[in-house]
Amino acid sequence: MGRTLLDLARDEAAHYSRATGMSCFVIDDQGKTTDDTPCALCSHLGKNGLGTIDCKGVHLYGAYQAERFGGRYFYFCPASLLHWASPLLEEGRMVGALVGGPALMVERDEFFYSNLSGLTGLSEERVGDLIGSIPVLTPEEAESQSRTLFAYAFQLCTKDEGTIRDSQERESQQRAIGEYIQAIKEESQVNEGSAPYPLKKEQDMIQAIQVGDIDEARKLLNEILGAILFSSGNDFSLIRTRVLELLVLLSRAAMEAGADEQMVFGLNYRYIREINRYNTIEGLTSWLARVIDRFAKMVFDLREIKHADAIYRAIRYVKKHFTRKITLEEAADQAYLSPAYFSKIFKEEMGCGFASYLNSLRVERSKDFLRNRSIPLIDVAGMVGFEDQSYYTRVFKKMTGLTPGKYRESRGLSGKNQEIHQ
Repeated sequence: MGRTLLDLARDEAAHYSRATGMSCFVIDDQGKTTDDTPCALCSHLGKNGLGTIDCKGVHLYGAYQAERFGGRYFYFCPASLLHWASPLLEEGRMVGALVGGPALMVERDEFFYSNLSGLTGLSEERVGDLIGSIPVLTPEEAESQSRTLFAYAFQLCTKDEGTIRDSQERESQQRAIGEYIQAIKEESQVNEGSAPYPLKKEQDMIQAIQVGDIDEARKLLNEILGAILFSSGNDFSLIRTRVLELLVLLSRAAMEAGADEQMVFGLNYRYIREINRYNTIEGLTSWLARVIDRFAKMVFDLREIKHADAIYRAIRYVKKHFTRKITLEEAADQAYLSPAYFSKIFKEEMGCGFASYLNSLRVERSKDFLRNRSIPLIDVAGMVGFEDQSYYTRVFKKMTGLTPGKYRESRGLSGKNQEIHQ
């Protein structure tokens, strides 16, 4: 038996690691990997029975986004570690991905260690030991890593595209369709008329997609396809038109159930182009079965991951630029979401509004400057992004119970420079 595309991809992952010095691994289309985790943090948690940070869905989402954005995508795992992915395509279907990382693009400061400590239950010192070997990349270095990984994936898929066939799945589908056509024929003979189009099965299929029941959705799809083939009189042009109608129906069902609208639109654009490649009923129906799998997974597996990825991107941007004015619109752009929707999911995920989070971050960072009495109080507000000294004082007091000046005094660091509003 020949080696699968994923087997070949693992060889390429090893070559990439040796060439770049970065970790690289392979996931399948369920987000699973047979490789040992390259992340020292997750590996330690698993080996010591402390559980693992669940990154399966995150990596799968990154792979889907890489396919959507032309073959490359950066994303952050729940531990805020950077990864990059490139999809592995077989006969136009994503069967897995090459994933590079982890890496860091943020400073290893007390806030970073504190966040990881709270996430894992480990001490900040232990967290520091575990992530000490994880490399820090500049944006330019990360871009180069991503481009190199894409080259490996592209070369692999070009070389092996179409050479490995999932014949059992295709044969099973054709058998199911054939059996349903036979059942329709028998029913038509009994009732002395043509069988009606199964609208109820369409509705049931939509419901199955929306609850993530892929097996039931596939079964119903095969029955619907059987009805289409039976009534089409072998007119392939008509069959393709009816399949295109089903594609629109499936995508609308996925969006109504909460799938990423932009991702669905992007896939639809690609699928509408792909449908014309098929000139056999077997190829067309097999292709549609893969489409239904994708839409169901987008609804059931990735809805929450989509939100998490958006929040990671926005927070990373905010932490990098908090010393200047940052708008909600800017942060939403980083998350690829509309400002209104971003504001909604930010509050749901973080437990506070965007403005409150930004103020809290700035206040916490300002404490470092307040502990340095060589820095005038009047300068601290501007150093952390507050444009108004009085507003900074009010926010600081609301969050800490003290004004910035009293906070400095409470640490025994009072000096000549005092704020305007004590």
